[in-house]
Amino acid sequence: MTDNNNHDVIAPEGKVNPINTDYQVGQDNIALQIGPFGLDIHNRVFLISGLAIVAFVFLTLAFQNQVAPLFADLRNWLTASLDWFFLSAGNIFVLMCLGLIISPLGRVRIGGTEATPDFTYIGWFSMLFAAGMGIGLMFYGVSEPLSHFGTSMGGITLENGVRTDWAPLGGAAGDAAAATSLGMAATIYHWALHPWAIYAVLALGLAIFSFNKGLPLTVRSIFYPLLGERVWGWPGHLIDMLAVIATMFGLATSLGFGASQASAGLNYLFDTPLGTTTEIVLVILITGIATISVLAGLDAGVKRLSEINMALAALLLIFVIIVGPTLLIVTGFFSNLMSYVEHLPALSMPFAREDANYSQGWTAFYWAWWISWSPFVGMFIARVSRGRTVREFLVSVLLVPSTACVLWMTAFGGTAINQLVSEGYQAVAEAAVPLQLFIMLDDLPLAQITSFIGIILVVVFFVTSSDSGSLVIDTIASGGKVNSPKPQRVFWCTFEGLVAIALMLGGGLAALQAMAVSTGFPFTIVLLVSCVSLIKGLASEPR
Repeated sequence: MTDNNNHDVIAPEGKVNPINTDYQVGQDNIALQIGPFGLDIHNRVFLISGLAIVAFVFLTLAFQNQVAPLFADLRNWLTASLDWFFLSAGNIFVLMCLGLIISPLGRVRIGGTEATPDFTYIGWFSMLFAAGMGIGLMFYGVSEPLSHFGTSMGGITLENGVRTDWAPLGGAAGDAAAATSLGMAATIYHWALHPWAIYAVLALGLAIFSFNKGLPLTVRSIFYPLLGERVWGWPGHLIDMLAVIATMFGLATSLGFGASQASAGLNYLFDTPLGTTTEIVLVILITGIATISVLAGLDAGVKRLSEINMALAALLLIFVIIVGPTLLIVTGFFSNLMSYVEHLPALSMPFAREDANYSQGWTAFYWAWWISWSPFVGMFIARVSRGRTVREFLVSVLLVPSTACVLWMTAFGGTAINQLVSEGYQAVAEAAVPLQLFIMLDDLPLAQITSFIGIILVVVFFVTSSDSGSLVIDTIASGGKVNSPKPQRVFWCTFEGLVAIALMLGGGLAALQAMAVSTGFPFTIVLLVSCVSLIKGLASEPR
């Protein structure tokens, strides 16, 4: 039975939420229990999405040479054709959050009017910060600021009337200070308000319809005001299937980035072989560790690894701030924020852009990636936010992790840019993207130690993303159960690794990015419609 306080399992037929009797769980949401196999699944969502992923892995591995160019073309076509759609959707999510903050609906309390927070502010903020740290920050923390700085410094050149070098907002050719400011603003745009608004919309919907309405902790529940009892039929099944598949490919993309960066770091420190084989071995090993973590459970496995992750990340960040250009990082944090605010309207403009490589090659991919991650991050945020008002929730989710991401990018990206401009350290700019973090650390004291810590961080981020993602996917695929049987969690964890391996063999990072964009596109439509349903649900809540 479902307990409205902890939602360990989904509600049985006809269970009515005591807070709002307009919402109840229908018969079609009962899971299929398979005793001999120890499974407890939502038969349609689990079987169809699981079989689709198994078929994808098999076909990709069987036709590697044929699918590699297909994935590359698919990614380029989607980002070139739909960049306006992804940018517009991102703006809508930000405006939605800001509107709820200033509206009377901001007084609604997650969990009901008498609910109290489960965690102190310090504990809650720490978990929000943890949700914002991931393989992406390790992979792009040095490379993205450097990339935008480089293209901004070079400006836009013409060759036979054709633009060959695109920069954010046209660049700042020859002006290092202006190029730094613009490059950091362009980077922060991808890591601050917009991605966190994406997460916040889904997280708030999950929290309100689970804790306030008594519905299962799954994406379909958000659509009850629009679909009614049909949410337990095929419309709801399709929504949850999209959530499962989008999350799976979003996680696979992150695992691919993590494997390539860990491989580069191991080669740099220990001269291990580079290439797909090493990356696949890493995926297999780390998926095995993640599986052990999943079997250990949320508290003993996932929570413990997350705490180790946070401590190592904080240690590395503090080290870079202290031994790097400290004054430049501290002052840069505030100046970068001001530059971000200054350039935000132009960076978020979806139409009539001159910097197509930036909007298509960077922003459209990022937004699709964040959206494919939103069920994963959103469910985590929802589960730790009971007792907060909507206004308190949105202000914190938008600002706390955004601030942490700005500080990380300023410290790592700012240090790398300073090494290039002030010290003439060309190696950091000339290195391959997965290696740039380690090249940057090599110019600082204790390089061997910090680079090794960096590798461990990538690996642990890899593991925590895989095991946490497995739990979230399993929750959705089992109809909202939080404590489902372990064998099915192992199934999802295993196939996250297999999907990452299949994509790496079938086209590398281009294939990973292609599938993140492909699954992010339909789920963007789901999120946009969920905004309407969320407002309807909030409007029926006491304030």
